[in-house]
Amino acid sequence: MPSAPTSICLLRLSALGDVTHVLPLVRTLRAAWPQVQLDWVIGRGEQKLLEGLPGVEFHVYDKKSGVAGMRALRRGFDGRRFDVLLQMQVAARANLLSAFIPAKRRIGYDRARSKDLHGLFVNERIPDRPGIHVLDAIGSFCEPLGLRQREVVWDMPVPAEAHAWAAAQWPEDERPALLISPCSSHVLRNWRAERYAAVADHALSRGWRVVLCGGRSALERETADAILAAMQGPALDLVGKDTLKQLPALLARAALVMTPDSGPMHIANAMGAKVLGLHAASNPARSGPYSDRRYCVDRYDDAARRFRGRPAAALKWGTKIEHEGVMDLVTVDDAVAAFERYCADHPGSDSGAGR
Repeated sequence: MPSAPTSICLLRLSALGDVTHVLPLVRTLRAAWPQVQLDWVIGRGEQKLLEGLPGVEFHVYDKKSGVAGMRALRRGFDGRRFDVLLQMQVAARANLLSAFIPAKRRIGYDRARSKDLHGLFVNERIPDRPGIHVLDAIGSFCEPLGLRQREVVWDMPVPAEAHAWAAAQWPEDERPALLISPCSSHVLRNWRAERYAAVADHALSRGWRVVLCGGRSALERETADAILAAMQGPALDLVGKDTLKQLPALLARAALVMTPDSGPMHIANAMGAKVLGLHAASNPARSGPYSDRRYCVDRYDDAARRFRGRPAAALKWGTKIEHEGVMDLVTVDDAVAAFERYCADHPGSDSGAGR
């Protein structure tokens, strides 16, 4: 076992899916070095999701606070200097923020994944391994410290009252739940409401319960209303009704979660739910549900050929294809086929059909 540093600071502000990917790294560090002081500079919403994570001291940075907030963050360290900074975000704001975090070793991304002058703010780099999932890339931040992330453990901090709230939303019976979280923060990854509705009605015809969830934004409310209006059958509408602490518990109750590439996709995966991911704008091999992609729709190669004029294999790893209309490449038949793959793998999942 390599010698333990005294203190490590993690810098990853956002987004919800990405901070979920950091959890296994925290578990790896804590398992190797139970006594190490772990601090995490994080965004406000992301801290709410992970509040209660044992052995980690959070420092919230509000993106709206600018350089003044960065100075306040530094003052909050009370003169401490970290042995190690893991700089896991390459955006310009995060790079500048890292300069306000005093640390001897400053570990960042390899040159291929660096941008916005990232290399000026680090003095060590993780290995360059193209073709791996985002979670594995984040996990490799422990390698310059002499560790390897050999198992992936999330163990999200979800309080008992959050599970109790989720359990109260629908009865525990033989009907499996298809939970639809229809919106990503990247609007060009979102699917059409009428297509969600068609898959939801198919699930209802198979005896499933359909549940809608999402945040409190106008887009999420409008999308949910459009799905409900287009459906022939009923759905339980929980959009805007859960908190960030209740969301993981809600996702865990679903048999299958249908969503584009989004934070809820990765939270659902971390909670053990199966995911029907809708991918065209992004590559599911890089940013799909980490544990199981059997029930994902993958139109990324079609998108690369349509919008970039070449196959996906010819694109730089991690390329996003966020063009207007790209998600139209994902058809209702694609999603229904993915749903049926789940049913075939889980006999009895349509036992309520015809009720």
